[in-house]
Amino acid sequence: MATVEKMPMLQMGYDKLNAQLRELKAERPLIVDAIEEARAHGDLSENAEYHAAKERQGQVEATINDLEDKLSRAQIIDPTTLSGNKIVFGATVTLLDEDEKPVQYQIVGQAEADAKAGMISYNSPLGRALIGREVGDEIEVSVPSGDKFYLVDKIAFI
Repeated sequence: MATVEKMPMLQMGYDKLNAQLRELKAERPLIVDAIEEARAHGDLSENAEYHAAKERQGQVEATINDLEDKLSRAQIIDPTTLSGNKIVFGATVTLLDEDEKPVQYQIVGQAEADAKAGMISYNSPLGRALIGREVGDEIEVSVPSGDKFYLVDKIAFI
């Protein structure tokens, strides 16, 4: 029997996925109306509105199924309940780059990762390199732009 792999995420990520799911479910009746209206125009073989509405319906249903799957497997982790001196999921980490310029990232789930907002997935190259490290550890990460070197400066659970 297949095991269901849990998806760790923060409450914020869970809420974001839930909001997306609600929006898509609210869009369902609008798509059905668009299909009915396009169907009323006659010949379906050359009806671009009908085909566009059916395609959108397929996209929405696939996304709804994906979101429902992620939410059903969600394992919500509250970083404020964590502690320790090692980097784990949910930790906010301050790193010093090669120029000793501080950069801060929070280790989050894949569904909520946004590098520009300082939230990196635990599955990303940097996320994988950080998990289990401690303050003072040096890290080398291979990224598309080349190798990056960091020093773990601070670990916080906020």
